[in-house]
Amino acid sequence: MKAVVFEAFGERPELRRVPDPIPERHGVVVEVGATGVCRSDWHGWKGHDSDVVLPHVPGHELAGTVVAVGAEVTRWQAGDRVTVPFVGGCGSCPECHAGHQQVCEAQMQPGFTHWGSFAEYVGLHQADLNLVALPEDMSFGVAASLGCRFATSFRAVVDQGRVGAGEWVAVHGCGGVGLSAIMIATALGAQVVAIDISDETLELARQMGAVACINGAQVADVPEAVIEVTGGGAHVSLDALGHRVTCWNSVACLRRRGRHVQVGLLLGDQADPPLPMGKVIGWELEILGSHGMQAHRYGAMLDMVRRGVLAPEKLIGREISLAESIDALVRMDTFEAKGATVVTSF
Repeated sequence: MKAVVFEAFGERPELRRVPDPIPERHGVVVEVGATGVCRSDWHGWKGHDSDVVLPHVPGHELAGTVVAVGAEVTRWQAGDRVTVPFVGGCGSCPECHAGHQQVCEAQMQPGFTHWGSFAEYVGLHQADLNLVALPEDMSFGVAASLGCRFATSFRAVVDQGRVGAGEWVAVHGCGGVGLSAIMIATALGAQVVAIDISDETLELARQMGAVACINGAQVADVPEAVIEVTGGGAHVSLDALGHRVTCWNSVACLRRRGRHVQVGLLLGDQADPPLPMGKVIGWELEILGSHGMQAHRYGAMLDMVRRGVLAPEKLIGREISLAESIDALVRMDTFEAKGATVVTSF
């Protein structure tokens, strides 16, 4: 099969021929119909993720068709249209037994713990636990855009942030995760303040439902700007980028008893951000992480998509070929892409 492969961290990947995957006894092989290009893939390519073993094929936001099934798989067969959370559970640990596959003790992530979906085919593990059936009328491109950014944002806003109608929600960083969070929070009846350093990106945030936008490069103090717009601070604030500055700003812009949700990955030189812990204690703020979403929670999200409450297709900025994914991957840190970039041609 054709696949994008890199032999060294930070070295430009190549499109080459590699052996087709063979399904594990508990897994399947999926013919990839679409795969997203995500900043998490960039982190893996740069060597910020300790799970990546070289040589490696990136890619974790995917959708496609099952073409081969392991001997122990009972729920899936060839021809099934599926997607998968970017975090897969082992099915055996206490967290999996409790339904928390997103924090599985032995979690599997295509594109990190094993070869991913920047390829014509990808092997997926523990299929009966981790795969999600796709609606027949949902394109692979839209489904792939759900896999990491949108599903992660759904859990961050709905399950972790517990966003309610009428609340103020601040979203710091309006890439794929941030725009998804804005759309989802707006659908729940919240009032969203979008923060970014690009006016063009902030215009996209308005289109997704943000009622106020703040350009962080044009104000002296982002938290104070959010507090002023919201009349006292956000009830919920999300760092959707993953940076020391946006993490601090997200916590600092909360009102009393507010909830900060860390969605963007803090890796490399951003791994240990400072926090205003005096404010966290004195105002009883909540600091929450959000790491993917379990397969069994996809139904709630897909139902909102089917009813037209959520429109993830609006978040797709570009559809590209597998060959073009190399440039898209290595340029992720320039923040040039607007919306999600999805590979739909192999």
